[in-house]
Amino acid sequence: MTSPSPTPYTTSTKERKRLWVLRVWVTVALVLGLNYVVWRWLASVNWSAWWISVPLVLAETYSIIDLALFGMTMWRARQRGEPPKAPVSATVDVFITTYDEPVDLVLNTAAAAERISYSHRTWILDDGDRTELSDAADRLGLGYVTRGQEWAGKPRHAKAGNLNNALLQTTAEFILVLDADMVPQPQILDRTLGYFSDHQVALVQTPQYFTNVPRSDPLGSQAPLFYGPILEGKDGWGAAFFCGSNAVLRREALMELGILGYVNATQKAVIRRLKEASSVVRRAARKAGDAATRAALSETSEAIAVALTQIGNGEPIGEVTYRLQARINVLSHEAVAHDLAQIAADLDSLDGADHRVGIDSGHSQEVLARLSSPQFSPVHELAAVQSTVLAIDVGRSDEAQALLPMATISVTEDMATAMRLHANGWKSVYHNEILAQGLAPEGLGAALTQRLRWAQGTVQVMLKENPLLVRGLSLPQRVMYFSTMWSYLSGFASVVYLVSPILFLTAGVLPVTSYAAPFFLRFLPFMLVNQILFLVASRGLPTWRGQQYTLALFPVWIKACISAAANVWAGVPLDFAVTPKAGTSTDRVDLSRVRWQIAAALALVVAVIAGVVRLVLLHAEPIGTLVNVGWVVYDLVAMSALVGAVRYRGFTPEKGIA
Repeated sequence: MTSPSPTPYTTSTKERKRLWVLRVWVTVALVLGLNYVVWRWLASVNWSAWWISVPLVLAETYSIIDLALFGMTMWRARQRGEPPKAPVSATVDVFITTYDEPVDLVLNTAAAAERISYSHRTWILDDGDRTELSDAADRLGLGYVTRGQEWAGKPRHAKAGNLNNALLQTTAEFILVLDADMVPQPQILDRTLGYFSDHQVALVQTPQYFTNVPRSDPLGSQAPLFYGPILEGKDGWGAAFFCGSNAVLRREALMELGILGYVNATQKAVIRRLKEASSVVRRAARKAGDAATRAALSETSEAIAVALTQIGNGEPIGEVTYRLQARINVLSHEAVAHDLAQIAADLDSLDGADHRVGIDSGHSQEVLARLSSPQFSPVHELAAVQSTVLAIDVGRSDEAQALLPMATISVTEDMATAMRLHANGWKSVYHNEILAQGLAPEGLGAALTQRLRWAQGTVQVMLKENPLLVRGLSLPQRVMYFSTMWSYLSGFASVVYLVSPILFLTAGVLPVTSYAAPFFLRFLPFMLVNQILFLVASRGLPTWRGQQYTLALFPVWIKACISAAANVWAGVPLDFAVTPKAGTSTDRVDLSRVRWQIAAALALVVAVIAGVVRLVLLHAEPIGTLVNVGWVVYDLVAMSALVGAVRYRGFTPEKGIA
């Protein structure tokens, strides 16, 4: 299937006006941002301190690109209206994924799933294989799925493997995926299934909302900007993606992914084996001692080259490998016949020589062994080629299942799977209505673990299947996926933003040539318009907490990038952990988890003191000092989010909140 362009849609007059206002602010912000960063590169880099000046202007360039990606996302922000009416007789499986969550929590979600008004069957996908959960599911008449013996000693692929295992044991047309803590509302299927009347729609994603988060949201668990304008923007470009829970997927689309993945994996295996066989033949040809051997090996090499070309041209792999094996059999028979004829002739000559010069039988055996060696016969190499081709692992014995519908290349199987669906031409929908409510982590340690896993998985996908290079995606889809991945590189820019004012205030190192009028005339308008853009784009939703954590979690983002790269490029395993949803509220906070932020905050405070001292005693440049003190204050305010996070001891319902 070819990738479709974003589906046209209609909006109200009010929404069209709001969208045009947003586009104006995006345009103004980008013009001012480009004006600033071009001036920075051309006229204000302090090359005498290039070691900090260049990283700073690179960080600023990163931020401008990030702004451009955000602006493009918002350009087509799509607010869908009333959903289409659900079909009457679709079949649905509700999957509740669990590993080690409390049994009561899982059963609470399952009970809510049973109350879903649309006809369906509820399945508990228990990766923990717990007897008490199996017994409870049996008592309640729920489906229960766990891994079989075929998974023993094979890669489990975490949640992706759990879903793949269940997909091959169930049959419904559509699958509603819920995390163990995500309690669905009865109307969730009535409000989402109607979108599948478009037979190209493979995914309908709804927001994730957490009931155990106070208004202050100390851990930044709610993501109103992401689950609002950002996903609406991606939806406008045809790139709303699977977020792991609260989503309905079309089984046909997922199984198509599994089949295509199987075909692609088989093709890669065949090509790899054929190239190995070609290497065997080439090495043997270089050592060949006679013309007949070289000729047989040359024909074999040509047959392999033809097979590779045919596969490259899209011919069926089975037919190509069958013809190749048949050709190798013919060459083997011819080589054996030639060898036997040669041996017979040599034995005749040996018999005559024995009578004449008295050569014993031991000498004859030595001659026979030499004649049958690879140097004198291509039979051994041809047999090796046959063995190599026959060793193609069509059944994917290294995996528990030959078909893997959900992507297994990352710990965030949701984004990777959605990207493959889009690349195969399927559509997605973001329906912005809260239809399930879950539990957020209630401890800083658990929240950091969750964010690290998200970031690691996203970077894994970027390094393994960079959307900019994935065939089948439209250009906007490529950019939409890449923008999410790009955002996790912010940790490196944040380090520069933290270090630069510290260097100026403590050592007088100036990363720009001056803080004169040309700087302020470019920087201040850009910053003002940039902040207004966020207000316009968010439509009044609270976004400050998210902006704080973008900076405050810089060590998490950096660790995610480094560990994901080590995993992809060097095979270093990730420390995967399921996010705990219970029992974390009273956990004692390990301050070592935020040691880098504490060190950065202390350094910023020391820098302010040093800057004031240098201003008073050493008459340091006053404007530059004030600018950098203001910069430090902003950094400290951003990282102050962690103070509330460290002190947070779990959710207590607020007065007046249901």
